Amino acid sequence: MRVMNDLPIIRPDATILIAGATASGKSALALRIAEQYGGVIVNADASQVFDCWRVVTARPSVIDEKRAPHLLYGHLPYDSPYSTGHWLRELTPLLNGPDRLIIVGGTGLNFTALTKGLADIPLVPNQIREDGNTLALSELIVQTDPATLARIDTNNRARVQRAWEVERATGRPLHDWQDNTGPPLLPLDETVPIVVDVPKPTLDTRIAQRFDIMIEEGALDEVKKMQSMYDPRLPAFKAIGVPDLMDHLTIGTSLEVACKSAVTATRQFAKRQRTWMRSKMQDWHWVST
Repeated sequence: MRVMNDLPIIRPDATILIAGATASGKSALALRIAEQYGGVIVNADASQVFDCWRVVTARPSVIDEKRAPHLLYGHLPYDSPYSTGHWLRELTPLLNGPDRLIIVGGTGLNFTALTKGLADIPLVPNQIREDGNTLALSELIVQTDPATLARIDTNNRARVQRAWEVERATGRPLHDWQDNTGPPLLPLDETVPIVVDVPKPTLDTRIAQRFDIMIEEGALDEVKKMQSMYDPRLPAFKAIGVPDLMDHLTIGTSLEVACKSAVTATRQFAKRQRTWMRSKMQDWHWVST
């Protein structure tokens, strides 16, 4: 892995993939490439798909959306289920379309599933998902296959619960499904894969500054509009910063404390993203911003 300042060669026939930690500048890079080389920007972020969030998830602005076509942003209601499988199903017809795609986001699992394949796991019944929601993380871990746990971040409740649900629903551990994965929708060698990398001190500063800007631009008002619908089990309400601002609105946490908590959570999330990318994306082009 070598970090460079210049972009790799942008082949005219290749889909462009842009990954990076939150606040790394990947959306700005996608827009720059779209304007310079042409293409449609496609979202690969798990939280920016929901129509209730623009500011708090740093979704591209209305002005940016006018500068280049954007797809799969803010197109789902707050109570929609969403996963890597949902994202791949939405992306598939776009891959066969006439436009070059510039796929950008911080959800590393989406890119891995796209370029390496995703196991065809049956849908999990709602009752099993609801049962999982009632269990503590420690209980989910104890009840999940150890070989699967060795492959995932066991501090990430969503990942652990997903493994628990699959095992309960199918009678097979998640790693068994993963080991029988089909071919990828888009092999990596047919793409220009880019990771936007930023030194940790710079990234930490950007995260804090960006959250201040989010508050100034109405993130709290955005969350307040969704207060009566709040359900922490729904994917939409797991967006970074939302639980902290909800605590301010519902249990009286001071705004200062809520913002500090959100910044800390964002930095922790960025650390996990960077760890994932350094582990899974060694053969991508790494650029600095």
